[in-house]
This record gives sequence, C-alpha cells and structure tokens, in this order.
Amino acid sequence: MTHSLKKWLKYNLANTQTRFVLILTVSVFFIILAVSLTSYYTSKSVLQEELSEPQRQMLQLNMNVIDDSIKESDKAAIQVALSDNVYKFLTTREQNSYGNISELYQLLSTLISNSKYIKSIYVYDMTRGSFVAIPQGYSSSKMNFIDSEWIGVADEFGDRMTVIKKRQVPEGAAGKGSDVTLFRKIMLQGQFKGIVAVNLKAEELFAKLNPPVMNNLNRMRYIIDERDDILYSASNYDFDQEAIRQALVELREDGSGDITHQNRQLLVNQLVSPVTGWKYVSIVVQDSLLAKSKKVRNVVLSVSLAALALGSATIFYINVAAFRPVRRLRQLFSAYERKNASPEGIDLEKLAGELLSNHAHLSQLVRETMSEASSKLLYDIYTGNLPGRREIEEKWARYFGDWSAEPVTVAIISIDRYEEWSRTFSGGDQSLLKFAMANIVAELFEQKWRVVCADFGKDKMAILVQPRDAGMRPERMLEESIEVVARLLKFSVSVGVSTAQTEITQLRQAMLEAENALTYRLYQGYGQMIPFHEVSGHEVREAIADEGWLEELLRQIESGQESGSLEAIERLVAEVRKQYGYPSAALSFLRSALERIDRLRLAEDEDASDRTFERFDTLHLDDIQEELRRRVLPLVQRFRRLIDSKDFMTCHRMIEHMKQHLSEPIGIPEIADEVGISSSLASQIFKQETGETIYNYLTRLRMERAAELLVKTEYRISDIAVMVGYQHENSFIRSFRKFKDITPGKYRDMMRTRMDAMLE
Repeated sequence: MTHSLKKWLKYNLANTQTRFVLILTVSVFFIILAVSLTSYYTSKSVLQEELSEPQRQMLQLNMNVIDDSIKESDKAAIQVALSDNVYKFLTTREQNSYGNISELYQLLSTLISNSKYIKSIYVYDMTRGSFVAIPQGYSSSKMNFIDSEWIGVADEFGDRMTVIKKRQVPEGAAGKGSDVTLFRKIMLQGQFKGIVAVNLKAEELFAKLNPPVMNNLNRMRYIIDERDDILYSASNYDFDQEAIRQALVELREDGSGDITHQNRQLLVNQLVSPVTGWKYVSIVVQDSLLAKSKKVRNVVLSVSLAALALGSATIFYINVAAFRPVRRLRQLFSAYERKNASPEGIDLEKLAGELLSNHAHLSQLVRETMSEASSKLLYDIYTGNLPGRREIEEKWARYFGDWSAEPVTVAIISIDRYEEWSRTFSGGDQSLLKFAMANIVAELFEQKWRVVCADFGKDKMAILVQPRDAGMRPERMLEESIEVVARLLKFSVSVGVSTAQTEITQLRQAMLEAENALTYRLYQGYGQMIPFHEVSGHEVREAIADEGWLEELLRQIESGQESGSLEAIERLVAEVRKQYGYPSAALSFLRSALERIDRLRLAEDEDASDRTFERFDTLHLDDIQEELRRRVLPLVQRFRRLIDSKDFMTCHRMIEHMKQHLSEPIGIPEIADEVGISSSLASQIFKQETGETIYNYLTRLRMERAAELLVKTEYRISDIAVMVGYQHENSFIRSFRKFKDITPGKYRDMMRTRMDAMLE
C-alpha cells in the first residue's frame, strides 16, 4: 500500500500539469485564507475602536450631568446645615417652637421646589433623636417618624462630610423617602450634632442615562455604588449579573474591555465619578455589529475550502483522464471548447471571479471605516500619541493613500462662548450639533477639496484639507462655513488656519499654528477666520503687567466697595487691551487674576472656584470683563456684610499677620498674641470663619509664595525655603510636595516649560 502511494505521488509530481494545479490550488487557498482573516480582524479592530469612543463620550456626558445634579443637591444640604433655624433646632431647649419650625419648613420647601432632583429633606438631631422634615413635619422621637431606619448612617461618615447611598425605604414612606439619599453632617463647634438627609428623585437623577436607540445595538448602562450595589440600570437588552461582574473584573487599566460571555462578544467601558465614587458602566453586544464581518469571513473561508476541493478534484480528474483513451480525452476537450474555455482555465477563472468579488466586498467595508480611522490619526497626532516619524508616515500611507502630494492645511474650528453653548444644549444635542457642523464643512469643501474632520473634544474640531487643483487656498471656503453654521445652527464659531505644509510629519506643527491663530479671538471677536500668517509676526513682549490694578481690585473687594471694584476691573481689562500681548499670556494673566480673586472666597465656596477658567479660551475680552464683574460682585457684597463682624475682623487680622511674616518661623501662639486672644480661641475662630486650621492656611500661603518665587526668580531652593519661613530645606521640600504633589525643582521646570510653550 505504501509502495503504491509513493508511485502515485512520484507520477503526479513528475507530471507538469498536475504539479501546476497543485501549486496553484495551495497558493490560492492560503491567499484567500490570509485575506479573509486579515480583513476580518482589521475590520473588527477598527469597528471596536470607533464604537468604544462614542460610548465613553456618552458615558462621560451622563456622568457629568449626574455629578452636577449631586453637587446641586449637596449645595442644598450645605445651605440647610448652615441655616440659623437648624442651629436653633439643634441647640434650643424648646425644639418645636412654632416660629422656628415654620421658618425651617419654609426653607426646606423652597429648596425642594427649586430643585427638580430633590424629593424631600430630613433634619435629624442625633442628641435628642428628633426629626423635622418636609413633608412629614416635626417628630420628637424616631418611634414617631416612619422613615427613620437610616440613622445608622452616622457610623459610616468617618472623616467624610457626605455619604451618598442606596437604601430601602420602609413601607408607608415611599411617597416621602427615596431609594437614593445624600446624607451630610451637621457640625456645631467642631462636634457632630446632626444629619441632613436629602432624598433624591431617582427617575429625574438618572433620566439622562437611558441610552438612545442607535444602529439596533443591544446595550446596557449601569451605575454601581462604592459597595458594588447597582444603583440604576438602563437597557434595551437583558444582561445577567454574571456578565456585569465578569466585565468589571476583566477591564483594562483605561476602563475598557472586550470580553466573551455566553458566546456573546461584549464591549465594556467604565468611568469612575470623582464626585460620588460611583462606577458608570456601559456594556454593548457586538454580535450585530460584527455579524457582517463574520459572514464575509465565513464566505471567504468557504471559498478557500472550495478552491482546495476544486484543486483536489482537478488533480483527481487529471489522473483519471490520463489513463483514458485519447479519443475520450479529445471528446472531453471538445466539450470544453464548446463552452469557449480551455480545460486548464475554466475552473480557475470561476475561482478568481469569486475571489475578486468577495475581496471587493471586504475592501468596501474597510473604506467605510477609513474616514473614522483617518480622524483618529489626526487626533493622535494632536495629542502626541504618535511621536514617531515612521509611524506617522505608515498610517498616513494607509489612511490617506488617495491623497496627492499637494500641500495640506489644518484649520481648528472652535465654538464661541462654549460654556454658555454647553449649558444651552443637552449632551445628546451637543453631539448632534457638532456632527451637523462637521457635515456642513465637509459638504462645502467636498467638490474641489479633499477633506477630513476630527472631533478634538469640547469646543474644538479640526479639519485637514488638500486642494484637488494646485494653487487653491481654503480661506474663502472657511469664511463661508462660518456663515452657514451661524445661519443654520444658530451659534457662532471661530476658525484658526495654519500655513500650508508639504511634509506630513509637520502636521502637529500646523495644528499648533492653527490653535495659536485661534487664540486671537480674544482680541478680534467672534465668528472670525484668523490665518496664522496674519498673526505670526506679532511682536514678542514681556509678561502682561497689571501695574498694581489687581492689588487695587483685591483691596476694593475686601473693603466691600462695589463701585471701586468695578472701576478696578475696567482698568485691569483696559490695560490688557492696551498692551495687546500674546493671547495665551493675556489669558494666563486673567486666569491668575481670577485665581487671586477666588482666594478671597470662604471654604464653603471652593467647589465653584474654578468653574469658568476653561471658558476663557472661547471668550472675547469684553465677555471676560463681564465674567470678572459677575464673580466680583457677590464677593463685594459678602465682604460688606462681614466687614463689621468681630470674628471676621479677628480672622482677617490673623491672615494679614501671616502674610506679613511669611519669612519668619511664626506659629499659632505668635498669631494669637497678635490679636490678643488665646491659642485655642484663635484656632476655633479661624476654623469657624475659613473652614481651615491656622497651620494649614499658613502653610498654604507659604507654598503659594514659594511657587511664585520658583517661577519668577532664580533663587536657589534653599534660599526660597528660608524666605518662606523654613529653616531646613528638607522640611520645605516635604511640605511643598504635600501641597503640590510635586517637588519644588520639578515644579519650576514644569511651569517654565509650559510658559515657553504658551509663548511659542
């Protein structure tokens, strides 16, 4: 048997026709197999990458909306905790005073009616076990208050001021209590005296989490609290709990994952809220998305197997025909000739046709994803994720293979008054509007230009354009785009335009040029098209100097002078406009001024201190002046109310003493002696008025002064340590790292590098 097989193989390999068919069959088989697998996994990778990003963006938008709602509810809880009526309720002997309870009812009712997220509010006296609540009323004992099982939350606070948790509402209290409640401590003179419970409307709080129907994808979104309990879920498909647990365990460090569960491909994304610690999880079934890719893969695999079978049949046929009479062989050839095809080519032609047809279908799928992949390439170049020249050139050749050698231009489109725009439109509407803006730009450029749009997040979108005919410039089309967006979408945008680049590796430089040009919106106003070549000759000047106007503004605020404060703002902005410095330097100065203003805020206002910094980048100078006015007026009014307060004045004298003696080794005793009270009383008053200890406040002042010296002077670190009151350099370095999370030397290098980049 073995001998016969060897003879058969020897005969077939010696036959030229058989050897040709064998080689051709095996080659075609492996070619089709490689094409099928490569196309499938490439399509799968691109589709997953492009599906994951919108999922994370939508999850981020939902998380931001819910976090803002939690912050709003926490502000209501803070207002209750600081209320004089709550103080009277917790400290007076007669708790159920009609006047005090009525005013407290009015406060709670107002807070509830002003918020669409608050269902009810309870105030609990831990010492006497009594309650006052809306809508239940006053109860002298937890035995009389139907929804009192939550009071054990007092043991869960620890060092935290708030706890947000899901709880079981007792039967009979469902119309008043809530499954999700925000609890906040009530501190009186440093002691834990009571709890404010804000019951939230879960259906309103989590309303934005419901996923829109898109592409018929099966998806689910979860919110999981810090105890891994599911707070809320929204789904158009039934996922089991095991799938959720497995998904969270197998996530990568960036919060995303691709897992298989019960023969289903799941794409998972997770974000963790910095406000509540809740985990926001999105799970999408990819089966429907990958179904066509799998179908194409299976079809091509079938073709490869068919090709192998066809080759084997051909070899078998050749062997049979070789031993038939010549006449029969000629008859067979004649039969094929009547079909206008030769015996050698008829089956191969059919196979090649099928191969080309399936390969064309796979190529179409790849082209459909090419636009998203090219946009991702631009974003990676912008963020610096592709620093290597070779990697950029390889991906450019892959995604932009049909582009010519003509120069390319980058334009950065930015939404004017972005923060106002983002408050006007919901998260879903924002995505649709930016998509519509990209479509408008693409349609205007499409006929005579090659164009790719890339969303850079928040207010920015980048477009890369290349003329189909040499010598064309994009400025006129960009001006038309600005006009059409304003007319159709009802909001204005500004555009910065780079110089034309012939080297692909200079794309990041072009993006920086476009961004630099865009910053001149600060002076030129909204709805402008600003080419880089028009502003590139702007003379380099020294840093913006306020010549004492900022200090004068701070003095006017602290003295409670409204008219003087407004005049100081006008002089400050007029000085910036007069000097006409680099926009980045002007913005840096204005942000610094706002930081100095926000330092005057009390501790309970710190959560809102940085909410407008980012918006400065999309504002005209006149609007920044109005923003400064809006931020200063409440501070002036507050200082006017507090200016006559004895404790406030005492605290203010202590702060002034600290500022004047930063370079001296002073402590709490010296500061208390300055105002003529004991150290313990000084600590109590300072904590009450500022929310901070004297030691922390003094250390923070020293670190802020040290940071300023590190950036603006060339003093050695040891000299700066002495200048801010430290006798030993090591003690200074430890304190600086504690407050800034970075050593003084690295901070100096980082800030100077950032300033150099801004000036470039």
